[in-house]
Order: sequence, then C-alpha cells, then structure tokens
Amino acid sequence: MTTLDIIRDAIPDYARDLKLNLGSVLTTTGAPGLTDKQIWAVALASAIASRNLPLTRDIESLAAVHLEPAYINGARAAASIMGMNNIYYRFLHLVEDPEYAQMPARLRMNVIGNPGIDKQDFELLSLAVSAINGCGTCVASHERTLRKHGLGREAVQSAVRIAATVHAVARVLEDAKDYGAAQAQAAA
Repeated sequence: MTTLDIIRDAIPDYARDLKLNLGSVLTTTGAPGLTDKQIWAVALASAIASRNLPLTRDIESLAAVHLEPAYINGARAAASIMGMNNIYYRFLHLVEDPEYAQMPARLRMNVIGNPGIDKQDFELLSLAVSAINGCGTCVASHERTLRKHGLGREAVQSAVRIAATVHAVARVLEDAKDYGAAQAQAAA
C-alpha cells in the first residue's frame, strides 16, 4: 500500500523542498481554508493534470480514504475538461484577435454545469488544473467565481500551492526515473 512517506522517499535529495512541501500542503494545517475533501480532490486533479500515471495512481489511492467516488470522478472530470478548455481559452488570449472571442466555441462543456460534486469544489479543482496548464484566462475566471461565492484568498492560494507542489513532484519523479534508466543503461 502506498503511503505519503513512500512517495516522499522516492523524491531525490536535490528536490528536498518538494519532500517537505508535499508533506505539509496535503494537511489542513498546511492548506488553510480547505477541508480534507478539498485538499485531496485538488491533489488528485493536479496529479492527473501533471500526466504522471504512477503518481496519479498513488495519489488516487491516498485520496480514496478522504473522497467518495463522486469526488474522484469530479477530479477526473475537472482535469479532462480543463485539458480542453485551457488550450482553447489560452489560444483566444494569445492570438490577439478579438474576433475569435466573439465566435462560438462549439465545444461541449456540460460537466461544468453538472459536475456531480459541489460546484464550488469543482471550480477549485478547475482552478488548480488551469494553473498547471498555464491558462491565465481560466485561472482568472475560476478565481473570480470562487471569490464571488465566498471562498477566501487563503483557500485559493492553498489550492494553487497543492497544484504547484503535486505538479513539481510529478515532473521530478519522471525526471528521476528517466535519469535512473539512463544511468543504468550507461553502466551496462
């Protein structure tokens, strides 16, 4: 069974800060303003968005203790819909031609209206994934919606800190795996 300590132990020493941050941001003390459910849903959506399958499976295993199946599905739904939306809306922002923004998107986004979990929590997951995917338009939109519905800045910051840490851990673990394989091949 995977534990947080097993994941942290796999992080190379050069990324010691990530070991420490991962241990703290996934707690209510380290993620002020968020509940355990929100913390673990954000962590899972962030892992999925970071595209490291082994880490995603480990985070999902840990999150399952804190989340009912609807929230696991909600994390997957947020990562998938934001994977599409972040590309589309980042294009609209970067193209610098306002006529594109006037055109209908013609993309289905029904899950946003009916995510199967609390809509504010889905917005929080969407914010985290949008931060990972680097869509400023989506980050700003989700942050405004969350703030409008009463979520404090500290909670918003906590969600983005979780996303940043999980994403960095995913990348470092991928690099360490590739580096280890290259080292083994060079030694052979």
